[in-house]
Amino acid sequence: MSVKDIKKPIDDLDVKRKAVKLVVAHLRKKITKEYMGVQYLISWLDEMDELLMKEEFDLKEYYAMRKQLNSVVESTFDEEMRGKIRNSWHSFGKALDKKAKPY
Repeated sequence: MSVKDIKKPIDDLDVKRKAVKLVVAHLRKKITKEYMGVQYLISWLDEMDELLMKEEFDLKEYYAMRKQLNSVVESTFDEEMRGKIRNSWHSFGKALDKKAKPY
């Protein structure tokens, strides 16, 4: 057995980070058109990218970003996009609740 075969144990924070990355990737794919307020979502996505690049995973920062995403939902007047962003907001919450599977 080599060093490459030894896997780093995955903890709850790793699972949460991966789940949040997935939510952000899906949200990016949902931006299919220009609409009034799209700049708020794009700005939020840019901030999220910066946060995801950090080494440490501070759960408080991610909850603050979820709260900001709710503000983006409230400032989106396009009904279709508002629904899509709200669904992502809900998924973001589920991602933050994820836990690593016990060994």
